Amino acid sequence: MKFFIDTAEIDEIRDLAATGMVDGVTTNPSLIAKSGRNILEVTREICDIVPGPVSAEVTATEAAAMIEEGRFLAKLAPNIAVKVPLTWDGLRACKTLSDDGHMVNVTLCFSANQALLAAKAGATFISPFLGRLDDINLDGMELIADIRQIYDNYDFKTQILAASIRTANHVAEAAKIGADVATIPPAVLRKLADHPLTDKGLAAFLADWAKTGQSILS
Repeated sequence: MKFFIDTAEIDEIRDLAATGMVDGVTTNPSLIAKSGRNILEVTREICDIVPGPVSAEVTATEAAAMIEEGRFLAKLAPNIAVKVPLTWDGLRACKTLSDDGHMVNVTLCFSANQALLAAKAGATFISPFLGRLDDINLDGMELIADIRQIYDNYDFKTQILAASIRTANHVAEAAKIGADVATIPPAVLRKLADHPLTDKGLAAFLADWAKTGQSILS
C-alpha cells in the first residue's frame, strides 16, 4: 500500500518524507487555508520535497473552468495530480485532463456507482471518504470492498485512494481489503508505529543493557 500524507504543512511533510514512508501528498483548499500561505507557493514546495503524486484541487465548479484551472495546476510540477470533485462537471473535467495526459484524483466519493463513473472517465485515483461515511453510521470499509470488487471485475486501472482516514485501524482495514493508497493525516501516520508492548519491551531491553555498563561504540 502506498502512503500519501494529507496535509499542506511543509515541516510535517519534510519530517515524514525523511522516513521513506511518504509516497505522495494530498492537499485541498481547507488544508491550504490552515497553512496560511499562497496555494501556488505551497504546492510547488511540496512537489519539490515529494517526488510522488501531489494532489492539488481545483476550486471551480463548472467543467470548462475546472479544466482551465487543472491545466494551470498541472504546469506547476510534473508530479501534480489534479483533484476534481465527483460531480458531472468534475467527471467531464477528469476525462479531458486524463486525455491530456495529466494525473487526476477524483475526490468526495461516497458510493460504488460514483467510483465506477470515475474509472470510466479515466481517473488516476478515486478518493472514497471513509471517516465521513462512518460519521453518518455507514460502513466506509464496505465501500472500499465494493469498489475493489468492481475495479477487479473489469480490470480498471484507477487506484483506490482511501481518504478521510481517522484512525490507525482505518489504515490496516483498508490495506486488508486492497486499497492501493491511503492518504493519512501526519498524527495518524505516526501512530502506526505505536504499540504498548513495543514500548514495554524496549524499556526492559534498555534496563538490562544499562546493568552491563557497556557501550556499543567503545
